[in-house]
Amino acid sequence: MGIRIHNVHKRFDQFAALDGIDLDIRKGELLALLGPSGSGKTTLLRIIAGLEAADRGQVFFGNEDTTHMSVQSRRVGFVFQHYALFKHMSVFENIAFGLRVRRGQARWPKQRIAERVHELLSLVQLQGLENRYPTQLSGGQRQRVALARALAIEPRVLLLDEPFGALDAQVRRDLRRWLRELHERTGLTTVFVTHDQEEALELADRVAILNRGRIEQLDSPAVVYDQPASPFVYSFVGEVNRLPGQARAGQIEVAGRVLPLPNAAPGEGEVALFVRPEDLVLEEGGWPATVVSTQRSGARLRLRARLEGAADEVEVDLPAAGAAFSAGQSLQVAARRYGVFAAER
Repeated sequence: MGIRIHNVHKRFDQFAALDGIDLDIRKGELLALLGPSGSGKTTLLRIIAGLEAADRGQVFFGNEDTTHMSVQSRRVGFVFQHYALFKHMSVFENIAFGLRVRRGQARWPKQRIAERVHELLSLVQLQGLENRYPTQLSGGQRQRVALARALAIEPRVLLLDEPFGALDAQVRRDLRRWLRELHERTGLTTVFVTHDQEEALELADRVAILNRGRIEQLDSPAVVYDQPASPFVYSFVGEVNRLPGQARAGQIEVAGRVLPLPNAAPGEGEVALFVRPEDLVLEEGGWPATVVSTQRSGARLRLRARLEGAADEVEVDLPAAGAAFSAGQSLQVAARRYGVFAAER
């Protein structure tokens, strides 16, 4: 089921958490809401769920206007960062909870509930742990129980708020792979909030980047990373070097070197060139530079170099194999891909 957000606004006192959000979430896709703290991503997720009411705007599930519907009527599965499991209930009872509290004709018989719970235990790979309690599980296992409980009610959409935020790095990586596989098996429209760029780029079909209550860019992970739509996106997603320049006659002059302007670049005047460390290469005819420092990180080597005749330093990311550089060494650095935006005033 697709989700459509139309002109949604939300304020908390004088703070505009959401400022006119329009967003179409495709049926069956895994969409990440990515942004810094205070950007509005969790508020948007809670409005989709019905846990928060928008000041203005509408939320549609398919063609149904759910703006004023209750959480229960929307039939969403919601997973929180800190699991929100009932500590006094077993794994089985936690997963079954949403089915047992149903009333009237919506309530299932015990046998059907049991079958559904065991089906979900298999889906989240926790068979044999149904009689354990949350305190007897690892963090990763607890989050799988929380996901199974969210799926138990057969939700129309699945919403996850920083689902792996409380876990250590290795468990996060393992659960990311598992969640992607789970999504491909269920085909459920899923929206998750994260401030972790790596998580969003690895997991999502598309990424919506929020900043100050607005969507800065909505694209595939590859486009968001390779073709950022604004200085904010360039700076927030991945690492970037920023160099001042002057644009004129379809070219840009940066630190004494002339480069072609990208098609979507601004007109003449002061501009800023954004280039990622891995998009800088050592090449004749580039900017003359002097190595300031080097840092080895696994298979990569990070150089910090000062451009000749300028106060600017850049970071260059290179394969470490066979590379040997020392402070004070001269080299030439060229940009193979970059973005250009009007200078901030």
